[in-house]
Amino acid sequence: MKKLLLFLVLFVVLFAKVDINTASIKELTTLKGIGITKAKAIIKYRKKHKFKKVEEIMNVKGIGKKTFEKIKNEISVGDE
Repeated sequence: MKKLLLFLVLFVVLFAKVDINTASIKELTTLKGIGITKAKAIIKYRKKHKFKKVEEIMNVKGIGKKTFEKIKNEISVGDE
C-alpha cells in the first residue's frame, strides 16, 4: 500500500503543471529554458497582469515563441 501511495505522489509531482500565476521562482525554474532571470520576469509581469491564457507568457520579456513551445504543455493558469 505504501508503495502505491508513493507512486501516486511521484506521478502527480512529475506530471503536474506549473501554475504561472502562483508558482515560486524555484517552481518556474523547473521549466525548460526558464532560469532565475526569466522566472523573476514572470513574477514581475504577473504582479501587474494576471495570466488568463498560457500563451500570454510570451508577453514577458525574454520569453518568445521557441521558449513557449518548449513549456506550453508544462504550464497552466489555474483553472484552465
